[in-house]
Amino acid sequence: MSEQPAPVLEIESLSAGYGRFDVVRDVALTVGKGEAVALLGPNGAGKTTVLHAIMGLVRQRRGLIRVGGTDVSALPPHRIARGLAAIAPEGRRLFLDQSVEDNLVLGALHLRRDRARVERLLGSVYEIFPVLKAYRHRLSSFLSGGEQQMVAIGRMLMSDPQVMLLDEPSVALSPVAVDIVVKAMLELRRRGASLLLVEQRIDVATRVCDRLYVMTHGEIVDKLTPDMVRSGGMSILNKYLG
Repeated sequence: MSEQPAPVLEIESLSAGYGRFDVVRDVALTVGKGEAVALLGPNGAGKTTVLHAIMGLVRQRRGLIRVGGTDVSALPPHRIARGLAAIAPEGRRLFLDQSVEDNLVLGALHLRRDRARVERLLGSVYEIFPVLKAYRHRLSSFLSGGEQQMVAIGRMLMSDPQVMLLDEPSVALSPVAVDIVVKAMLELRRRGASLLLVEQRIDVATRVCDRLYVMTHGEIVDKLTPDMVRSGGMSILNKYLG
């Protein structure tokens, strides 16, 4: 039996939400070093709230979140973003009036005094996404949706985090762009990255991930492997994703 990789991300008994209301309740999951793990579920299931809780962007009422052994539960977002966790958010949220390279370098703001490290990280992004190197001086507003998603993922990589969070990276992309993004995530895995992926497309999740957690109504209701999903076919899709 193969050993489980050491956890990079550990969430225990997490309840978090907005205002007076819990959106997620008693969530527990782990991401091992070099693993890719998916959170699947319908809209409103609480998947994005889990990511935002990791980044310190929503109020956490109960539970524990550790990244690389560091308890981030009480840390402010800017501390978490300094090499612990980073997110490629849904909708990308780029500075559209800035160049591709300007957007990328913003991800390494906390590393700005280590110019050599920033240049190495920038080179790594350009290796994964060669088109971004060709477009590095182009305004981000002139990019396609798939190219903007590449920039959002690249900006996340520039912070050199211990765990990478991707929120619906395939949403509103063409089939060709989805394939490029999937290949980029597989390349990140090859390089030893640890990923937590929020997705509605189960085909994307099964191509990229080792394990799948299924959420509905703010709770994790099942844990699956890609092989289990493939053998279960449409019954699993219909049961959880509607």
